[in-house]
Parts: sequence; C-alpha cells; structure tokens
Amino acid sequence: MNMPLQTPETRVTAPPAPKTLEDMQLPLVMMRDILLKTMFRKNVDMVSDVAEAICLPTQVTQELIDMAREQRLLEATGTLNANSGNEMGYQLTDAGKARALDALAQSEYFGAMPVPLHVYDQQIKRQSIRDIQITRTQLTDAMGHLILPDSLLDHLGPAVSAGRSILMYGPPGNGKSSISNGIRKAMGDKVYVPRAIEYAGQVITVYDPIVHSKAEAEVDDPNSLRRRRGFDRRYVRCDRPTVVTGGELTLDMLDLVYNPTARTYQAPLQLKAAGGIFIVDDLGRQQESPQALVNRWIVPLEEGRDILALQSGEKFETPFDTLVIFSTNFHPNEIFDQAALRRIFFKIKIDGPDQENFLKIFALVAKQRGMPLDEATLVHLLKRKYPSIDNVYANYQPVFLIDQMISICNFEGIPHQMSPELIDRAWANMFVKEEHIVK
Repeated sequence: MNMPLQTPETRVTAPPAPKTLEDMQLPLVMMRDILLKTMFRKNVDMVSDVAEAICLPTQVTQELIDMAREQRLLEATGTLNANSGNEMGYQLTDAGKARALDALAQSEYFGAMPVPLHVYDQQIKRQSIRDIQITRTQLTDAMGHLILPDSLLDHLGPAVSAGRSILMYGPPGNGKSSISNGIRKAMGDKVYVPRAIEYAGQVITVYDPIVHSKAEAEVDDPNSLRRRRGFDRRYVRCDRPTVVTGGELTLDMLDLVYNPTARTYQAPLQLKAAGGIFIVDDLGRQQESPQALVNRWIVPLEEGRDILALQSGEKFETPFDTLVIFSTNFHPNEIFDQAALRRIFFKIKIDGPDQENFLKIFALVAKQRGMPLDEATLVHLLKRKYPSIDNVYANYQPVFLIDQMISICNFEGIPHQMSPELIDRAWANMFVKEEHIVK
C-alpha cells in the first residue's frame, strides 16, 4: 500500500507513546537494567524524575519500578516528597546496586529507553522523504537567494520530489553546495529522530545534537477543541536532518562506530541522516575513490535498505530513507564507470551563469552589501576583464569582487564605491598568475 504524498506543510504522524511495558517490545531484562543504571548514575528517586530520565510515560515507568521491586532490586524510601506531588521515593537495594554495577560493566548505556529497530522502521515509513511532493514554488522560494535558470529548476524539482540520489556536477564556484542547502530548506517539515535504537540486545545511539536540529516544542492551545496527543519521548522532534561531508569522508564513516570502553554503538552518518539529506561534497577529493564510495551505496540506493555489522560480525538491515546528493567538479565519466552512473538516479549539470544572470547576481550582491553600482565599472569588467578568461562567468565571482572592493575601500579610508581601478585590484586577487617560482 502506497503512503499518500506529503507537502512540506503536512504534519508527519508522530510516534505514539507506549501505554504498557508490553508496548515497548523490548526485553524486560534490558529495560530493567537501563532503569537501574539510570537511577544509579543520575541519582533520581521520584517516579516523575525517573520517567523523564528514561523518556517513558509515568505509568509505564511505574510498571517497570514495580517489577524491579518484586525482584528486590528497588525499595520504597517510605517518605513522600511534597515538592513532587507527594510521590513515593524509591532507591536501589544492595542487590539493585550490585546489579546496576554489573549491567554497567556490560554496557555503559543509560538514560532514554531505546526504540526497537523494527518499530523505528515503522516510523521511518510514516515520515519518508520519498513521500514528500515539492512544488516549483516551494523550491523557488527556498532558492530565493540564488539566481538560477528555469531549466535547472526543471531538473531539480523532479529529482527532489523523487527522494532518490542526485549527482550535481560542473565547474567550481557555481553554487552546488548552496543548491543542496536550498533543497533542504524547501522541505521545511519536521521528523522524529530516536535517541537510540535497539537490535539484538545492542544499543545504537542515533540522535546527535551536532547533526540534528531540535525543533521548538509545540504548545497546546487550551481553547482548542482538538488537543495534540503527546508523542513517544524516546524520539526528538527535529528538522529533517542534513549531513554534509567533504574530502574527509571515508568508508569507515559509513559503518557502526563501536566504543569499546562504553560498549555501545553510535549510528553511522547515513543512519543519522534518515528522513533527510546526505550531501557528499567535493566528490573526487576523498581518500577513497568515487567509484568505491558509490559502490558502498549501491544496495542502499537501489533497495532502500542498508546493511550494518556488529562487533560480533552479525549483519543486519536498517532502513535507508535518505536523499543522497553527490556534488563534484569532475565530469561524471572521469570518476565513474557506466554501471555506477546507472545507480545514481538524476545527473544534473550546474553551469556558470550567462552574462545576463551574472549581472543580476552582481546587482543583487551589491545591493545586499550596500555598494552603489557604477556603469563605467561594469562596462570595464565585461569588456576588458572577462574577455581575458574567455568570458567564463561563475556564481562566486560577484561576491568575491564586491567584497574585495569593500576591503580595499576600508583600507584606503574611502566610502564604499566601485571603479575600474578598484575592479582591477580586486580582479588581481581572484586569479593567481601563472609563473615559475625559483625555489
């Protein structure tokens, strides 16, 4: 059954909060041990505080506490805390402390209860990036700061809406990175990122505040007839994630990261990017060959699933719901064979602007910088300077030239202005003269 297409304004269905321990679909021993480790490490004793620490509803936390009490691992303190709504306090027994230390020796993970991998897979389907329909207007608005030809949007729009892989190639300095960020902005909605997931008794942390941008909390309107129901707090509501890598990307970064001291795993970059965008910038500058990197993506790109491995060597599948954008200054035929190119769904060339669009960009940047335009300077630039480089325009050049002129004006102590002389001085910094340097 196909899921209905979403627009960026469509609210993603939130993961429902569990109501009972059975709803958790996690091993009882694992949940009990995480409870004990969390109470031991965080020194929390009130049910509401424990519930907040392990990110579960109060009634489910109480069930877990009652189970640990039956096993004589927890005991009531016998006092009520007036500051906590007259809650009963709980503390670890000697057996509970011993069990907590033993569990910590096996895994240092404590805090939020993990989400079973198969449950997380269901949430991925509810917020799939492939179910988003981006319109031309939304894409144009998100790229409003860029001057792009309509023909480029003709290619970008279907590529983004398909949620498949995209290869953007062309000469440097023409906005491939800016376009990638504009695509992310066009999506505009929120997704739910698990703090951690569980597979085969192993915990894999996913939420990363460096990668994920936490959304502001939604506040219920007390006058509304329809109140929003709380979602599963084991997830964090975030903007659709964007992971950007460049020349530092290696194949190892696409594998699970195991911490031998804490005996826990951290999700690889592509799993952190689930529901969002993974940008491989400057493809061809990595230590690994572009062919090797794309070969690693073949199964995920074609089948929507990735294969990861635990320290034991056991392999397992994870959902792969990511728009992968490769960006390179090389021609695709120079770095890929035809089999690899077939795996990349869209190939889009990003060229430099023509003279008309170059002037539009130049005028836009000048306005943003508060730099008055000068006709004689523009004529000098177009008639004298650009013919020397065969009239090859690039999107970065207006910003470079205008910022250079501003720096020169500041140094010379004159008002911000442009002139043929200032353009010549700025131009001299944009290119390095070919010459032999005696060593």
